[in-house]
Amino acid sequence: MKASKFSDAQKAFILKQGADGIPVAEICRRAGISQATYFYWKKKYDGLLPTEMKRLKQLEDENGKLRKLVADLSLDKEMLQDVIRRKL
Repeated sequence: MKASKFSDAQKAFILKQGADGIPVAEICRRAGISQATYFYWKKKYDGLLPTEMKRLKQLEDENGKLRKLVADLSLDKEMLQDVIRRKL
């Protein structure tokens, strides 16, 4: 996935503008983003501070790594159980 060209602080500033009552179309035009991106950020980050956004990203990355690890271990377990079944 491509890295965002916006920092967490910039995302928070853009979302704060929306909360201050500036029209979404104007915010998107100034920031150079689509309205879909704005609403995705709003759904995901609304109400978070930049430090909380960074922590959320770290937790999502860690969660992805753990999911991959669990999938690998489950596959290993299935293979070992299959070997045991064939021997008996």
